[in-house]
Amino acid sequence: MEKIVIYQVFTRLFGANANKNKSNGTKKENGCGHMADFTQAALDNIKALGITHVWYTGIIEHATKTDYSAFGIRRDHPAVVKGNAGSPYAIKDYYDIDPDLAVKVPERMKEFENLVVRTHKADLKMIIDFVPNHVARQYASDAKPEGVKDLGEDDIKTMAFNPNNNFYYIPHSKFSPNFDLNDEELGEYIETPAKVTGNDCFSQYVTRNDWYETVKLNYGVDYQGCNNLTTWGIPNTWEKMRDILLFWASKGVDGFRCDMAEMVPCDFWGWVIPQVKNKYPDIIFIAEVYNPHEYRNYIHRGRFDYLYDKVGLYDTLRSVIGGNSATSISGAWQSVDDISSHMLNFLENHDEQRIASQFFAGNAEKGKAAMIVATLMRTNPVMIYFGQELGEQGMYSEGFSGQDGRTTIFDYWTIDLIRRWRNNGKFDGSLLNKEEKDLQAFYSKLLNLANKEKAIREGLFYDVMYVNYGQGMNEHRQFAFLRKAGKELILVVANFDDKPARSWIKIPAHAFEVLDIPTKQGVECKELLTGKKETKCDLIPDGTIYVELPANGGKVIKYKL
Repeated sequence: MEKIVIYQVFTRLFGANANKNKSNGTKKENGCGHMADFTQAALDNIKALGITHVWYTGIIEHATKTDYSAFGIRRDHPAVVKGNAGSPYAIKDYYDIDPDLAVKVPERMKEFENLVVRTHKADLKMIIDFVPNHVARQYASDAKPEGVKDLGEDDIKTMAFNPNNNFYYIPHSKFSPNFDLNDEELGEYIETPAKVTGNDCFSQYVTRNDWYETVKLNYGVDYQGCNNLTTWGIPNTWEKMRDILLFWASKGVDGFRCDMAEMVPCDFWGWVIPQVKNKYPDIIFIAEVYNPHEYRNYIHRGRFDYLYDKVGLYDTLRSVIGGNSATSISGAWQSVDDISSHMLNFLENHDEQRIASQFFAGNAEKGKAAMIVATLMRTNPVMIYFGQELGEQGMYSEGFSGQDGRTTIFDYWTIDLIRRWRNNGKFDGSLLNKEEKDLQAFYSKLLNLANKEKAIREGLFYDVMYVNYGQGMNEHRQFAFLRKAGKELILVVANFDDKPARSWIKIPAHAFEVLDIPTKQGVECKELLTGKKETKCDLIPDGTIYVELPANGGKVIKYKL
């Protein structure tokens, strides 16, 4: 059994190496990383953090303002591209690799296949994005296999809805956003009839706040009519998307992170995932789903392996970092207790603000206690975003992406922390300061515990907070729980306070019964994050354990039973 630990990395930015960035810079001005930058040394260093899976974000070809027409790739009109690099979620060709990522553009698929081999050689598994809800406005595949028809190729464009159309249309209309569609070189962008925009904007009059660079795919749901999905046979879009998933699975991909999965009918997932798994049984599917009322549908009917735990644990931990009571963490896990093994924990990803940013905690140290909880509480997967382990702040105004505490997904940019960590492929730490090295060491120790310790990897979980209210710990700034497997017992105590704390943690008699903990005096114990011995303690039902906690951190204490 393995506990999944994911390292999400924005592929284009990882190997970017410019010493100086220009806001709104072009690829020529700011440079761009490549798949080749994930050398064996790079992947070995990622593996050493305790990682089991790498999610390479932005692999599939998407719309961009960079001109690749010399390589037979059709240019995108800049009016419908966000940023100079473009959004990785405005897919331009489902069957191709983004040319930005290739050292030699004509060999981009071969370079991807080599990346798959290197990833597996480092004993890592590969996850890529599958973007099923929408595509770039000028989607056109020039790499599709022989005999495959393009999206929209057979659409009846005079109909707002047809179950076998791939897109939704607004008949007798022209795409008319509230911004200029003219370009000095390419002229006006013209789209008639207008297609429905990716964020379900059923109007030709879109705004800058809409996902204007995308168009929504039609899965046989008549959103504006009274037709029922079950009226039709298998919609054409379903079959096309199944074939796309099978294409990438055949390349050796180990999993798909499915973008905005809840904007696609749950019935589609229940239909397509078993078909892919029938041929590739070990492949995993992760859903970006934000509606807790739909969680169980997407697991049981949709057949997803894992779902984002965003509106539950992420939002809760963020609020606790901000000063809310740590007692709320119990409610977060209880709300998904029956599906806990399917929830993906995280504190950062490409959509969220960096912990160290001024929009979140303002200090990477403040995320350590929350990361201890997210990583060690259950057997379910946990994820970090590249640079999180170094304290990346995301406080740049990169271009299309303003200064918002996030790392841009739209612009060409170099992340200085990642550049210094890479150090031209040496990964020797010589360009990192002490605080950055210490934070990276903390993440490495913590994430490695996820699979090194059986009690964490596959053990039982017991929340002891309910007997510690108003007792010997500050339940509003500390959170404690037990993990147990066989003769291994671990007590985890996280301290969200800016000051060190002394706590007396009560272990209820019920925990001794449920976890089969032997009553024992003078038990030897060791703190796993530091490797230091802790003072011997007595394991007695309804007794207490004394713990001294560092500020903004915690302890993971293993007892010798």
